[in-house]
Amino acid sequence: MRSLLALTALSTGAALTFAKTRPAETPLDETIVVSMCVGVGVAFALAVANRSFKLKLLSRIAERVTFVLIPPLALIFLVLGTIFLGIATPTEGGAMGAMGALIMAVSRGRLSQKLMKQAMEATMKLSSFVLFILLGATVFSLSFQAVDGQKWVEHLLTGLPGGQLGFLIVVNLLVFFLAFFLDFFELAFIVVPLIGPVADKLGIDLVWFGVVLAVNMQTSFMHPPFGFALFYLRSVAPHEEYEDRLTKKRIAPITTGQIYWGAVPFVIIQVIMIGLVIAFPAMVTGGLDKETKVDLDQIQLEAEPGGYGAQQEDAPKEGGGAAAEAAREPAGEAAKPKEDEDPSAALMREMAEESKKKK
Repeated sequence: MRSLLALTALSTGAALTFAKTRPAETPLDETIVVSMCVGVGVAFALAVANRSFKLKLLSRIAERVTFVLIPPLALIFLVLGTIFLGIATPTEGGAMGAMGALIMAVSRGRLSQKLMKQAMEATMKLSSFVLFILLGATVFSLSFQAVDGQKWVEHLLTGLPGGQLGFLIVVNLLVFFLAFFLDFFELAFIVVPLIGPVADKLGIDLVWFGVVLAVNMQTSFMHPPFGFALFYLRSVAPHEEYEDRLTKKRIAPITTGQIYWGAVPFVIIQVIMIGLVIAFPAMVTGGLDKETKVDLDQIQLEAEPGGYGAQQEDAPKEGGGAAAEAAREPAGEAAKPKEDEDPSAALMREMAEESKKKK
């Protein structure tokens, strides 16, 4: 335990030291994320060195915790960290996560042709699933607009008592209960396009409103009976009684009801987060770029002098002397534009004078 605490303290010190070396203009959130990555990297490097060179500086539990905990954290950083830092888009972040998972499987010797085939088939099914939802949502949206359905929804939601707050309460309750039966994709492709224009008409910031809906729709992964996270846990949880390898005790199987009840605290946390975002909008909008207001009365347009109709001065030719200067003066006088002269007439006159000079 002492070696684990020492490793934690050393990695924390490395993170703080790196944070102090960052330029003052670096955003705080970026500094925190990058410094945490540096600290975790230092801990992992020390654990690798301890195992490779048999330094025996870390206890077995500290080394095991490091090798078990850090690779998944690195995988999470490849997906969310790169998106958070602006290095990758969400699509690119997903691709980086897939590549990281592939590298981890290869490093642990668990990658096989059967596993690759299973992953590719699952990816194809999920992609087809999302594509057909998008097609169905598009057909539904066009049919709904053909009968002016969006106007019905707009009149219904804008007429709710309480204004913006009443609209937010009703919409979040609606999305929360629909999440019991609809997946995140169906909600995003079908429900959000219906309520988004209404929120815009009520003067609600659409970026903030999108974050509120995203936090709400995340509960769809934990709702029974169709929550994806519940199915994932069911697939890895033991179905039968088994013997623990360390304690040699018999462990009872985990039931589906236990998994459902175990998800309730996390659903409550999501609901509390929705309330906090609604109560304190600055949690979302505080980091957004402020709108730049331009005073149209203060705008000034400046144009460089010159062009057709302006007085032109030719460079004196060699040996021209006073005769060349005298020949230039009439042309300069003739080149002066009249105040109310048409620009096309000035252009024609200028071309005629150039033609006379060539003759």
